[in-house]
Amino acid sequence: MTIQNPKSAAIQAAKEIAEKTGIEKFDIALTLGSGWGGAADLIGEKIAEIPAEEVFGFSPAAVAGHGGKLTAIKLPAEKYALVLGARTHYYEGKGVRAVAHGVRTAAAAGCQICILTNGCGSTVSEWAPGSPVLIKDHLNFTGTSTIEGANFVDLTDLYASRLRAIAHEVDATLPEGVYAQFPGPHYETPAEVKMAKILGADLVGMSTALEAIAAREAKMEILGISLVTNHAAGFAPGNLNHAEVLAAGKEAGPRISRLLAKIVAQIFNAEDAARAN
Repeated sequence: MTIQNPKSAAIQAAKEIAEKTGIEKFDIALTLGSGWGGAADLIGEKIAEIPAEEVFGFSPAAVAGHGGKLTAIKLPAEKYALVLGARTHYYEGKGVRAVAHGVRTAAAAGCQICILTNGCGSTVSEWAPGSPVLIKDHLNFTGTSTIEGANFVDLTDLYASRLRAIAHEVDATLPEGVYAQFPGPHYETPAEVKMAKILGADLVGMSTALEAIAAREAKMEILGISLVTNHAAGFAPGNLNHAEVLAAGKEAGPRISRLLAKIVAQIFNAEDAARAN
């Protein structure tokens, strides 16, 4: 489906999600990338699960290992999470409006916090496959933006320092790094990874940055977390393949899902504590 008007499409999709789930307002959105899907079962009570293609503007998952559903979850203290298991990647050729539709729909549904996860390659030798890393900043190598027109959105502290501090309350050992989004779908060449490393990238992948830009435009607070599934080209001992990425994500899945569930809980614990004071 071609999205003609991004704002109207997000409002329509949010309306349909409300009708199908019975939830008028969500509080937090989670986009779960490779390896992270198990978190949906740990963060709260599943209220409803909708095939993505049944909601306006969404398409079925196009990549093996990625989900294809939108899930409504009830969290403690009457909070609600919208889990976006139907990520559209830029390399699918559907345009940046489709890439941003998920987070824009979440914002239209009331979400003020957006958690973006992914599986990615690493240029840091100490970060072995299975390592979770907080994203502190990004490099956008796609050559495009999800923002249209003369709308000059500030990306300072895009990956909110407040939310990263909360994540560190859950696990003080979590490292932080700079994520570089390449357009894909091919893996990066060793020379491209070396370039990204020289420019400051610790992580390389094919998602997240464009979504984060759209989420900031929609005035959401963003937390980004990567799962290192492999060392990137030129930093890996051999060739890269998608099956190994999926295998690394599956092996780390239970551990990182528990981590993410604890972070979600701590975000709302911190908010409750702040209101109490």
